[in-house]
Amino acid sequence: MAGTGKAHLRHEGEKVLEVNDLVMNYKAGRKTVVSAVAGVSFDVLRGETLAIVGESGCGKSTLGKAVLQLPRPTSGSVRLGGDELTSLDDSALRAVRPRMQMIFQDPISSLDPRLQVKNIVDEPLKVWGRGDDAEREKKVNELLTAVGLDPAVVRDRRPWEFSGGQCQRISIARSIALDPELLICDEPVSALDVSIQAQILNLLQDMKDRFGLTMIFISHDLSVVKQVSTRVLVMYLGKVCEVAPPDALYANPAHHYAKALIGSVPVPDPRRGRAKATIEGEPPSPMNPPSGCRFRTRCPAATDQCAQQEPELREVAAGHFVACHHPNPR
Repeated sequence: MAGTGKAHLRHEGEKVLEVNDLVMNYKAGRKTVVSAVAGVSFDVLRGETLAIVGESGCGKSTLGKAVLQLPRPTSGSVRLGGDELTSLDDSALRAVRPRMQMIFQDPISSLDPRLQVKNIVDEPLKVWGRGDDAEREKKVNELLTAVGLDPAVVRDRRPWEFSGGQCQRISIARSIALDPELLICDEPVSALDVSIQAQILNLLQDMKDRFGLTMIFISHDLSVVKQVSTRVLVMYLGKVCEVAPPDALYANPAHHYAKALIGSVPVPDPRRGRAKATIEGEPPSPMNPPSGCRFRTRCPAATDQCAQQEPELREVAAGHFVACHHPNPR
């Protein structure tokens, strides 16, 4: 089931998050189970940006929500610092939630259209009793200014009066209001125009540096991921295929799926020729995944071994791990 294993987990550095053998199943009937996330393990060091990439339906958004216990995973371990989130009761988990926040894919629908911007950004501070009215008002103004919005102009307006890019700026301000350690960005620029995407990506990088954030960046756009990540995790049908630094992944993708994904990224140079790797067929159903490697039904290098034996993540270069019996040559 491309792939399994924990060879890519690190033993040095300060870990903000460590996930082990995370499984997220959904019932699709009395006897049918959707295997959305199947035994995924990874870690994130303080100050790092881990990008999780893959085509639609591979389980990356489900993985991000399962880390936040929204909902709680079927099985596995999620450690935020010294806290094992899966074993916390509801009240203890609620106390941990300010340390981890999420930015959602649709910037407009993620904001309450009835609330003024000042109330949207102030709500987390109010719920957690952070300061009096004057202190919270000052904090809201500082947050709006930090994300490039003029508080005097936007405070009393409502989300439906803004563009998608402006709404995403408001979402970012809200997400950092409680000074979280971990920020999970679930495709935060996919619904925005290309010209606005760059602004939001630059803003997220600025927020990361200014507030000392650690980030998980979920995306299907590999051209975006290369700009923001310090490490990339490639998923296919609920499993990890490859883990590598972005430069190494783009220069020498070891997994056939990762190579095809990177080959699909447009190059803005008509004179530059390149060979494209293609993927044949449709992804298998997560309700009935293939035996062995889950990618084998679409892989040009698949053999009988791939059907019989699940590949484990192994190191093919420094910091570069792949779950494949027949990886691409380097």
